[in-house]
Amino acid sequence: MAQLETTFAGLKLKNPIIISSSGLTNSIEKIKKLEEAGAGSIVLKSVFEEQINIQAGQMSGYNSPEANDYLNAYVRSNALNEHIELIREVKKSCSIPVIASINCYTKSEWTDFAKHLEEAGADALEINILALQAGLEYQYGSFEQLHIEVLKSIKSVVNIPVIMKLGSNLTNPVTLINQLYANGAAAVVLFNRFYQPDINIETLSYTSSNVFSSSNELAEKIRWTAIASASVPQIDFGISGGVHCGKGVIKSILAGANAVEVCSAIYQYGNKEIKAMTDELNAWMDSKGYKNIEQIKGLMNAQKTEINPLERTQFMKYYSSHE
Repeated sequence: MAQLETTFAGLKLKNPIIISSSGLTNSIEKIKKLEEAGAGSIVLKSVFEEQINIQAGQMSGYNSPEANDYLNAYVRSNALNEHIELIREVKKSCSIPVIASINCYTKSEWTDFAKHLEEAGADALEINILALQAGLEYQYGSFEQLHIEVLKSIKSVVNIPVIMKLGSNLTNPVTLINQLYANGAAAVVLFNRFYQPDINIETLSYTSSNVFSSSNELAEKIRWTAIASASVPQIDFGISGGVHCGKGVIKSILAGANAVEVCSAIYQYGNKEIKAMTDELNAWMDSKGYKNIEQIKGLMNAQKTEINPLERTQFMKYYSSHE
């Protein structure tokens, strides 16, 4: 039987399945069940800067600046303490690596947060900088530079591995990934999912589109992982979004990923899907004669293919039979 152990951001995982930051990972009870079901690691539900700021704003409104400052500090401290307590509980009860998560869009006080999460026992820290750049005053490259500045500030105070989870709204992910590696990132995850809006044409109101990912979303992640892992092989890669079965795991690793982050498939099919994925991965490796993950990682990335289909933009040939 093939060995499924892998490393991601310097962490040793018993298999490549990481449960991504979500409501699935917001309590010790849920995380215990995920470990029992075979998860290789978990990313705790994020501390959200945007949510904290909204809550702080709702509690503010006093005439006293001192009172508003106190309430803002209280909301931030309370959110951080809940996250810290969960880390401590998980580290006491579980043996799989625990990755803390911060979802931010400024570089404000996250250095302090990061230090406290490390002290609580987190094995690594995942940073999500997820925002649309749609303002007329936007300066080209400033969003990418924000990633680097946040990473540098956090790396200055923590020693645990830092993972950068990127959005797909980047002109050239490869250049940014190279800069993140140069500034100390241990891994990158491609890609975070934006909240997708829809419009109700009867009520003329915005609603939420599909909450869960679909397997069709995996193609974009495979393309960029295969390209970037060939160009920046020194950093570890994770794929998030669109991995719904063992075949998705196999494709991700062949493209160059060390691990995959899974969420929607677990929500939809339950924790049993973890074993279904690892069983399918194991059976495929056995059928091909592969003994370990390292043998297949990046086997299909841009460096390994003689003709690179990953950067092509032509599409008409695929429709030649439909004229």
